[in-house]
Amino acid sequence: MKEVVIYTTRFCPFCVRAKYLLDNKNVPYTEISVDGDRALRAEMTAKAGRHTVPQIWVGDVHVGGCDELMAIERSGELDKLLA
Repeated sequence: MKEVVIYTTRFCPFCVRAKYLLDNKNVPYTEISVDGDRALRAEMTAKAGRHTVPQIWVGDVHVGGCDELMAIERSGELDKLLA
């Protein structure tokens, strides 16, 4: 299974939803909290080209945010991407 990295903040409902999906699929992930850490948020923004959370990567593929993660799950592509 490819490495999954998710940048989050503590009270973001979209972050909670994305992690819930990954947890229910038993997908291990590395969570990087950008709460109050300008350097980490700047790192995330530079990598993703977006400043909102969550920002999710599967391997080298930038999935995007929660909506994109849910969309690829609904399409059946998430399992293929994780393999």
